[in-house]
Amino acid sequence: MKVIQVGIGGMGNVWLQTVLASKNVEFAGFVEVSDAVIETQVARYALNQATIFPTLREAIDALQPDAVIDVTPPQFHRDVSILALESGIPVLSEKPLAPTLGEAREIVNVATRTGVLHMVAQNYRYSLAAQTLKRALDPALMGEIGAVSIEFFKGPHFGGFREEMDYPLIVDMSIHHFDLLRFLLGANAVSVFGHSWNPSWSWYKGDAAASALIEFPGGLTASYTGSWCATGRETPWNGNWRFDCAKGVVTLVNDEVWAYPHDENAEPYQVEAQAMLHVAQAYLLDEFYHAVTEGKTPATTCQDNINSLSIVYNLVESFKSGAVVWL
Repeated sequence: MKVIQVGIGGMGNVWLQTVLASKNVEFAGFVEVSDAVIETQVARYALNQATIFPTLREAIDALQPDAVIDVTPPQFHRDVSILALESGIPVLSEKPLAPTLGEAREIVNVATRTGVLHMVAQNYRYSLAAQTLKRALDPALMGEIGAVSIEFFKGPHFGGFREEMDYPLIVDMSIHHFDLLRFLLGANAVSVFGHSWNPSWSWYKGDAAASALIEFPGGLTASYTGSWCATGRETPWNGNWRFDCAKGVVTLVNDEVWAYPHDENAEPYQVEAQAMLHVAQAYLLDEFYHAVTEGKTPATTCQDNINSLSIVYNLVESFKSGAVVWL
């Protein structure tokens, strides 16, 4: 399968490396608007500069690819996605699906109308830790989940568009945790309520810290606290999680999964890591390949992923209004 990658700087490095390492997917070409990025990446990855185009339209017309991987900043996702979809070309897009719910719905509507696959790169579902946690939460082992708490603290200095966003933590990072929450619970949220702020030492323009309550069917509630300008004692990128269940407690702390059964005769135990052939972006690329070539439906289509994005942007509305928002 031959793909065009749109955007080859920044996060584009991860996808360049992932595709170059794949046995099933290869590059037809690239789209990049920065001459400096092109010069750097041609030298770093030995790319054929003749296959790098300034626009996706030109690249599609010249290369006739099987698929597109969109690694542009969020504000370009709508235009890239809709151009590819209207051209009959499947899309694997970096998250978030779009910078607004309105634009996300436009992408979903076009994908549904055309019947062309659009998949979102929610790679956090496909880590060893997440898959192990999913297995540990088997209702036969731990019973019904009653509450979830999540803590996330990191202090990355990205530069670029993230540091100019109004809500960088929630929109660009917490989308991973909210999508993972939906995956682990097997349900969609019904309401959200939260508060965001920007600590005095923050290097972000917008709010880099937030707390939220996310309610799921049956009253199950997840509490979320996070900061993207933490100055010490950071969590892993997955965050630290606690699930209070009918038959015990399951935790993910420092990427280790532990189970604490209620049975007084049972000792806490570390859950053995779930074996995986591929993880993270490599898993997503493999799933995308099989979806495009065999017609298999991947887990994170845009039609499904908009439910994760809905948590994000309705939380933003709650930040602004100070009220609970029903989804």
